[in-house]
Amino acid sequence: MNNVILNKPKVLFFDVNETLLDLTSVKKEIGKALNGKEDLLSLWFTTMLHYSLVVSASKQYKPFVNIGAAALQMVAANNNIKLTKTSALEIVTNAMQHLPPHPEVKEALVTLKKAGYKLVAFTNSSNKGLKKQFEYAKLTPFFDELLSVEESGNFKPFTNTYLWGADKMNEKPEDCMLIAAHGWDVAGALWAGFRAAFISRPGQQLFPLALETEIVTTDLQKASDILISYT
Repeated sequence: MNNVILNKPKVLFFDVNETLLDLTSVKKEIGKALNGKEDLLSLWFTTMLHYSLVVSASKQYKPFVNIGAAALQMVAANNNIKLTKTSALEIVTNAMQHLPPHPEVKEALVTLKKAGYKLVAFTNSSNKGLKKQFEYAKLTPFFDELLSVEESGNFKPFTNTYLWGADKMNEKPEDCMLIAAHGWDVAGALWAGFRAAFISRPGQQLFPLALETEIVTTDLQKASDILISYT
């Protein structure tokens, strides 16, 4: 944890999946689709992220859930499991839209709101998917804005996606802070000129070649405790 910078960022941008929402239930649903092989969740999620970058790098756009369904078909095929496009999409959509928040999340968000922070959800999920996720998790009232990268046309961690987010909030990148549980997301934000806080959820690590991260802690409440000490 590094608290060298003590001035408050003007806007806090929150990654959603795994940062705010607990993916434990997804592991079970994806495991069922893969004949009980729950250990393949990480491979599926990594494959989904990989191909979201392929789509963006190729100047294309497909909804994140569709990329997730395609990734599920690929992982299944490599394990001699047949999944149709329709069934894969149904499995991923249902799994991703019914995620509870991590236990400390709501209290942390209340803390930050009371401290006067502007809170923005910032996710690779589609606008429709994000709204459904937040309705299920009952997180909508905590946020000033819900931003999906869908409008930008590129997934995180493309630099222009973070710059688009800052522009949507009428702020300079240096006045924005990304809070995320993924090293790749934090790295992308830092290289785009954002400040960043890393929530080290189990199995997640910072990217060693990225710029130094301002806040590194184990959960959102601890991060909020640091942020409310800023002037």
